[in-house]
Amino acid sequence: MAKPLQIEIHNPNGKYRVISTKPMPGTRWINLLIEQDCRLEVCTQKKTILSVEDIIALIGNKCDGVIGQLTEDWGETLFSALSRAGGKAFSNMAVGYNNVDVNAASKYGVAVGNTPGVLTETTAELAASLSLAAARRIVEADEFMRAGLYDGWLPHLFVGNLLKGQTVGVIGAGRIGSAYARMMILIDLDIAAYGKFLKANGEEPVTWKRATSMDEVLLEADVISLHPILDKTTYHLVNKERLSKMKKEAILINCSRGPVIDEVALVEHLRANPMFRVGLDVFEDEPHMKPGLAEMKNAVIVPHIASASKWTREGMATLAALNVLGKIKGYPVWSNPNSVEAFLDENSPPPAACPSIVNSKAIGLPISKL
Repeated sequence: MAKPLQIEIHNPNGKYRVISTKPMPGTRWINLLIEQDCRLEVCTQKKTILSVEDIIALIGNKCDGVIGQLTEDWGETLFSALSRAGGKAFSNMAVGYNNVDVNAASKYGVAVGNTPGVLTETTAELAASLSLAAARRIVEADEFMRAGLYDGWLPHLFVGNLLKGQTVGVIGAGRIGSAYARMMILIDLDIAAYGKFLKANGEEPVTWKRATSMDEVLLEADVISLHPILDKTTYHLVNKERLSKMKKEAILINCSRGPVIDEVALVEHLRANPMFRVGLDVFEDEPHMKPGLAEMKNAVIVPHIASASKWTREGMATLAALNVLGKIKGYPVWSNPNSVEAFLDENSPPPAACPSIVNSKAIGLPISKL
């Protein structure tokens, strides 16, 4: 018989039983739940990814809602178990939900929440950071210094790419992609006004255009940042053929979803083109990397930390908790899930609404008039 999972209980006499499969940053999300008569059980097991069997054990015979993580497989089995336990809601602590079978959730009448509107600037910042780190070979230079190999300045030591005046391509220019583009201009002003400023100082103005095709971006850009959603049309969007169209000294950044890039093809391309560089926050078979990637000196790799600012992660926890609480309480769905400031203001109570339910239409939830 499997050992019971370790849990931390808040408000043990609460009317509604809510499970969080992981401890989450901050305390506001906890307080919001217990103030509304929820018994909150947080799984504290020292296990990075919980299995389906683990989560079924957590759900038990009575559970009103679950806050889960994008590393978990939320499909027919789990939604069936949650429904049998009387569950009404599940929320990913993430904006993406490719780990969730939304149709299965809708079949069982379970609301599926996510946390958009709070990750935009934080994710864009990391994409910009990876662009700069890859261009100037920051990680390689750091490792070189730590290894005690620096004997003095040399003309060819860690020569990288100058980004000033280069062409930046954004594939998936939604909220995050657009924020990244603004950061790469390095000033958040109207482009036309900034262009006049540069011209007055004898510099070439910054310009932008909408590409007619992805191939145009691949062929022309010096830096390309990927920000598409992951679905059947974007799986391996960047493959061997498309990598071959990019400039030999181009920089490719991915802070979206790992399977957008064919990682095997990427390793081959990095090996064959040492001046090509990549910055990755996500991986095709996360948490694993394809063989060879870790050895590539022209790759900057970080462990899925695009949303890892204190404000953002605490905000994500709050939104995920309010999605579950809102469905339990019978609240309507917030009309604009990308405008969530009202939920994150710690000086006032949050609106009586679910911040973001992705299958609200499928299960017939009303829209808030607030």
